Amino acid sequence: MERAKEHHVFVVSDATGETADRMVRAALFQFQDEDITVTRFSDIRSARQIKSIISDAAKKHAIVVHTIVSERLREKIFTECKAHRLQTVDLIGSLLYTLAKYLKKPPMAIPGILHQLDDEYFNRIEAIEFTVRHDDGRDVHDLNKADIVLVGVSRTSKTPLSVFLAHRGWKVANIPIALGLEPPHELYEIDQRVIVGLTIDPERLTRIREARLKSIKEGLRSSYADITHIKEELKYAHEIFGKNHRWPILDVTGKSVEDAAKEVLGLVVTKKE
Repeated sequence: MERAKEHHVFVVSDATGETADRMVRAALFQFQDEDITVTRFSDIRSARQIKSIISDAAKKHAIVVHTIVSERLREKIFTECKAHRLQTVDLIGSLLYTLAKYLKKPPMAIPGILHQLDDEYFNRIEAIEFTVRHDDGRDVHDLNKADIVLVGVSRTSKTPLSVFLAHRGWKVANIPIALGLEPPHELYEIDQRVIVGLTIDPERLTRIREARLKSIKEGLRSSYADITHIKEELKYAHEIFGKNHRWPILDVTGKSVEDAAKEVLGLVVTKKE
């Protein structure tokens, strides 16, 4: 059987190259049956470096993809690739040219300036992924990595608050309190200053749970929406909160997610300072 031909993509950047690398890999998902190796070259700032990279690319018949903001170095890549008859894709040059023409001013050509935005974006994505993995008491083994831990009975806005805060870069875990069950021991082994107990008016919680049961077509006879049971749950939650006096308690009754999130941050950040 004939061996499949290997293909190579060289990603060249004057910063980390993460942006170009992700774009290349996203495009390569359209060609999953191909044997393709992506090699990234970061912090490329000189013509000598470019000459060496293109020479290596020529040996592997690679395609060269780059995000170089320096016009001089972009031209160097173009001429070297042309000399070696290599295909090249300039991911940022045409955009810079078009923006300069539109804005009637030249670009600053500062390497790595985009990565500052990338860091914010990818930190936010990391926070969201962490929060999703740690929803509703899951993955408590690394609870110590959370910036904020929300604790409360079902339907006290734990998940909406967690997601809201995650989109602002906070890694959030939430732990449910169920009547008669002890919270996981990992909760008591982390920095207690990051924990916030959530509570709510029992009548308000009853209405919320009744609406929830109707939405999933469950009968209202369930103790889940029974006010007597709900009062017992909330009492049990407050008993747990009372045993852990370092946990502030936030009443979310009638509060929007945004307002409650601000209060959570105020409680956690103030305590940690």
